[in-house]
This record gives sequence, structure tokens and C-alpha cells, in this order.
Amino acid sequence: METNSSFYGTEKINKIFFKIAPPVMLAQLIQALYNIVDSLFVGKYSESGLTALSIIYPVQLLMIALAVGTGVGINTNIAHFLGIKRYKKADEVAGIGFSLAIIMWILFAVSCYLLMPAYARLQTNSDTVIADVITYGRIVCVGSIGLFTESIWTKVLQANGDMKTPMIAQITGAITNIVLDPILIFGLFGIPKLGIAGAAFATITGQVVAALLVMKKGFHRSPSLCKYPEDIRRIYALGIPNIIMQATYTFYIFGLNMILAGFSDEAVTALGLYYKWQTFFFIPLGALQTCIVPIISYNYAAKSIDRCKHTMTVAFIWGIALMFIGTLCFEFIPEPMLSVFTKDSEVIRIGVQGFRFIGISFIPMVGAQIYPVFLQATGEAFKSSFLTIMRTVFLFVPLGYLFSRFGFVYFWLTFPITEVITTIVGFMFYRRFYRQHKMIVHE
Repeated sequence: METNSSFYGTEKINKIFFKIAPPVMLAQLIQALYNIVDSLFVGKYSESGLTALSIIYPVQLLMIALAVGTGVGINTNIAHFLGIKRYKKADEVAGIGFSLAIIMWILFAVSCYLLMPAYARLQTNSDTVIADVITYGRIVCVGSIGLFTESIWTKVLQANGDMKTPMIAQITGAITNIVLDPILIFGLFGIPKLGIAGAAFATITGQVVAALLVMKKGFHRSPSLCKYPEDIRRIYALGIPNIIMQATYTFYIFGLNMILAGFSDEAVTALGLYYKWQTFFFIPLGALQTCIVPIISYNYAAKSIDRCKHTMTVAFIWGIALMFIGTLCFEFIPEPMLSVFTKDSEVIRIGVQGFRFIGISFIPMVGAQIYPVFLQATGEAFKSSFLTIMRTVFLFVPLGYLFSRFGFVYFWLTFPITEVITTIVGFMFYRRFYRQHKMIVHE
């Protein structure tokens, strides 16, 4: 770890981004394509299956929140200890990852298996959709061991400056999923036709393949049990903001689905298709978030505050430039984007309307996504969590409900208004942070 991390504190920020962002973006691109292809094949199999994927999406986000959030806590702690040259401690933190992954998997698998039928009935009255949600949801939850272990080991490697191995693992896992999707869903090459269950089995197989590929470098020997309490406390002190950040997405998507279900199942499906495309267009933001956490954490620990500020400036420039492309697509070609997944004219009509409202939210969304990550990396866990909770709990769902009372079309205003408010509050926290540190320097 000692030799691979020093470039966080010495290399030019743009060069660091060009070194570590492309592998992350490529891996996320493949992941986005696999999500899109997954929905594409399921949509061709049945419309009810496509609606089921939209309903189960918040549950998958919750799994990702627990896995990635814990991984970020490990990643940030490792980067911190590398920044202050405590390499043995960094290895110790890395060694706890596997145990945490197994505990999270067991708890999540058991809970979701038992609660999945009730969750499905809460989201829809269609017996066909309920059956698909239960089938798909139980398989991806019980088989999620690959997701949890891969997420932890990937963050360990990224903290050490190794972006190549996680990229290869994620690409291989995604390709595995893409290849298995049509084979298992439609029953090709003598394989039994499994329908939506086949899509679920393809998903967990891809996750396990990715986990196996990062295991060799990502797995570290566990420290003694006496080290666990303090290290786990440190991991989740930094990881909880990220867990909250991602877990609240589950809340707001669940809440928005409930609001739209009051209008029609087609509205729920249209929102679900947005989240499929969102995965693709948010690749730049996801890569920037992944890159800036270890850079800022390293330099903040090393007291290089100006370097932290420069990192944010570069991240904003790249984020806005790249998200503008997404805005253009959502404004000018929403119908072709929706037609990739469905031929249902009502879903397309609703989706076109919604995509054009959502598209204008992409630019302010850069700040809404990056400010919480900055605050997390600099130890401002409360403010990071506040921004996320404000955005997803106190803005998205209440505003969605309020606007929907004026008519369905007004519901879509929720997205741009929420992102603008969140970015303004995030900027206020960010400016105050630097004012405080200037005062400390002058003293």
C-alpha cells in the first residue's frame, strides 16, 4: 500500500483523474449496459416482468447501499492511514472487510426472503407482477454474497490506487450477466426457460464472478478480534453517511413509486426506465465520486487544504461538462430511449413527458451529488448525512406528493427543484468549511 498511494498527494489532480477515472467509468459503463440489457430482455419476455424490475429496484439499491457504504468507510480509513504513513493500520482495516461482508449478506438475505411477499403486495395489486417481484427479489437477495464481497474488496483495492483489477472484475461480471440473460430467460442451448428467474440467476452469477476476480488482491487476513470494535466504529463513522446517502434512495424511489402507483402501473414502469437510463448517464458522477474520496481524504489528512479545493474545482468542471450530454439526450431523444425497452404507447407517452422535466435537473445534480461526498471525506459526517436526508426524505417524496396533487404532469417538477435546493445548501456548507480553515491557518 505504501508505494501505490503517494500519487494522491503529489500528482496533478487532472492527471490523477485521467489515470483512475477512465477505468472506473469503463467498469460503470459495462455495469450500466448490463442493467439496460437486463431490462431489455426482461421487457421482451413480459411487460409484467419489466414492472417487477422497477418495483424491486429500491431493494437492490438498499443492498448496494450497505455494501458500497461499508466499502467506502473502509476505503476512506485506508486512505487516511496511508496519508499519515500508518501502513500496518491500513492493512488491519482492510482485513476486517470480509467478515463485515458475510455478516451483511446473511442479515440481508434472511430479512428480504421473509419480507418480499409483503413488499410486493404493497407496491401493486397485479397478481402477475407480485409473483414476478417475489421470484426475482428472493433470488437476487439470497444470492447477494457476490455483491457484498466484491464491493468491499473493490474499495480496498481502490484505496491502494489499484483501479485496474476492479475494472476487469466488474466488466467480466457484467459480461457474464449479459451473456447469461437471454440464455436463462428464454431457454437457449438446451437450458430450461426460466423467465424472470433466469434474469435473477444471471445477475447473481455475474456478481460472484466479479467477486472471485478481486478476491486475491482484496482479501486481507483478519486482525485479532480485539481490534474489531474500534476499527468497525471508525469504518462506519465514515461509511454511514454513504450508506444513508444510498439507502435514502431506496426510500425516495419507494415513495415515488407509491405516488405514481396512484396514477397507473405504466407510470411506475416509466419511472423505472428512467432509473435504468440514469445508471448510464450518471457514470461521470459515479466515477468522480469514486475518485475524489481517496484524493480528498488523503490530502485532508496531510493538511493540504488547497489541494482538496482544487480537486473539487476539477470535479465540478468535468461533472457539469459531462452531465450536459445527458441533458441533451433527455430533452431531444426521450422517445427512442424509451422504445428500447417497451412498445407500450402509454409508458412511452408518460416517459417522454417525465424525461424532459428530469433532464433539466442534471446540471444542478452535480453539486447535489459531489458536496456530500466532499463532506464525508473531510470528516463532516453529520453535514454529509443531512444533505442526503434533506434531498431524499424531506424534498423528493414530499414535493412529489405535493406537486402530484396539482396534476400528474406537475409531479415531474420534483426533480429539478430538489436538485437546485440541495446544491444551494451544499455550497453553503462547502463555503463555510473553507472559511473555517482559512481562520485556522491565519491563527
